[in-house]
Amino acid sequence: MNVHVFASEAQAARAAASLFAAQLLRKPASVLGLATGSTPVSVYAELARMHEDGVLDFSRAVSFNLDEYVGLPKDHPQSYHSFMHRSLFSRVNLQASFLPDGEAEDLPAECRRYDEAIARSGGIDLQLLGIGSNGHIGFNEPAREFAFGTNLVDLAQDTIEANKRFFYSAADVPRRALSMGVGTIMQARGIVLLALGEEKAQAVKAMAEGPVTPRVPASILRFHQDATVLLDRGAAKLLTR
Repeated sequence: MNVHVFASEAQAARAAASLFAAQLLRKPASVLGLATGSTPVSVYAELARMHEDGVLDFSRAVSFNLDEYVGLPKDHPQSYHSFMHRSLFSRVNLQASFLPDGEAEDLPAECRRYDEAIARSGGIDLQLLGIGSNGHIGFNEPAREFAFGTNLVDLAQDTIEANKRFFYSAADVPRRALSMGVGTIMQARGIVLLALGEEKAQAVKAMAEGPVTPRVPASILRFHQDATVLLDRGAAKLLTR
């Protein structure tokens, strides 16, 4: 795990965008793993700007998102389908983009289908991650064991509380989601984790300096062969090395 600390959130986000731009320039037909939430918004804005300026071409690339709420219609403003359309897909020329179908009638079958689609694509070249305040990646919550493949997740209460700012109230936040499993994430050839703000400092410390445990799902990234962690000073404030 390579950890880099930047003076500001903007600098850290630009560094993440630069790594994805380099991936596309090196391999135009890349398979990109994408994330949602507030953390990657500025990353997507920078990638869209580079595309609009003629620097980046996404026309041969495809993307797979980490997760989607269960039961939320794709056109709901807080679905991750809608989020990705607003933040990136409507602004670049991706060949194709895929998210788990949280409205599927058979959710376990949808999880298997999603992993099979990733495998048919050749696997993810570069995966973008955030980290939850409880150490989750994707929607893989603290647990007794790591989930391998895409799976149906019951969201932890602190995740619901963290996401209620996107809804009218915590009662409106879906309680379940489909998420790439930790094993699916670890199969990506490269990983970029972006964490911003002091509220992520404890999770970052547990990930980088605590034991590797499914109680802190992000800690498994220390075993990945090419994981880059980008932090601002707030997120890095508790690190001791």
